[in-house]
Amino acid sequence: MKNLRARDVAPYLFIAPFFVLFAVFGVFPLVFSIWLSLHQWEPAAGLAAMRWVGLDNYWFALTDAWFHRSLWNTLWFAVVSGLPQHLVALPLAYFIHRRLKRARDAVVGAYFVPYITSSVAVALIFVTLYSKDYGVINAVLQGFGVTERIDWLGDAAWTKPAVAFVVFWRYLGWNVVLYLSALQVIDEELYEAATLDGARSWQQFRHIALPLLKPMIFFAVTLTIIGNLQLFEEPFILVDIEKGVALSVMTTAIFMYRLAFSDGDFGTASAVSWILFVIIAGLTWGNSQLFQRTGGDDGRG
Repeated sequence: MKNLRARDVAPYLFIAPFFVLFAVFGVFPLVFSIWLSLHQWEPAAGLAAMRWVGLDNYWFALTDAWFHRSLWNTLWFAVVSGLPQHLVALPLAYFIHRRLKRARDAVVGAYFVPYITSSVAVALIFVTLYSKDYGVINAVLQGFGVTERIDWLGDAAWTKPAVAFVVFWRYLGWNVVLYLSALQVIDEELYEAATLDGARSWQQFRHIALPLLKPMIFFAVTLTIIGNLQLFEEPFILVDIEKGVALSVMTTAIFMYRLAFSDGDFGTASAVSWILFVIIAGLTWGNSQLFQRTGGDDGRG
């Protein structure tokens, strides 16, 4: 009986470390953030200083003008940097799949490198490229006859497009890899039959590839929605937070960070995080409904 009991208990002992770590670093922070969002708390004063405020933190966030501005900036980046990722990645992946054979791996690797590169390294490179006085971009523009040097990261009119381009550039390769992986499982006989029927490359892309790629498009767009609505690293690193122009690229994630670590208002910051969670969940659900109505769940278009 003792040996039998040991064999029964052993599997649970082996998997116990995972559940312990998950509970400590996954479940507890999640539950504590919900509890914290209902309190006013100054961390330096300890847990005893937590004061119950109910839904006041949520109401404050929802009526705060800076939260509205950060949410607008977040949605702007989600559209301006997210939509082009797919509009470019789809035909680019199709071109690589159909036209490039020997150099395919090298080209895909080149596009994928920005995605796996450190955010700090990417930011440092683009800070240099965007430099007003010594940047390569301004030097190139001068070569085309543009006399005025653009302050890409110091002028609010140019800062948002500049940051959006960095986000687009960094995640384009990721979407190319996703779409290329889906294209490789499409039966080549479909293209051969379409070629015999006189269909050109664009027609094959539109009537064969796109309908069969809808499940992957849904997956990729969902990841873009989730990722772009949590955008933090690129605008935070590229633009000095102390400059006034930083407000033009202040996303909701940056607003939440400033509430917590600059203002010390962890309660409202937690409330903002859950409001953002609800927005992401709502948009993800809307995206799911849209693709289901267009046949994206089964790929039959």
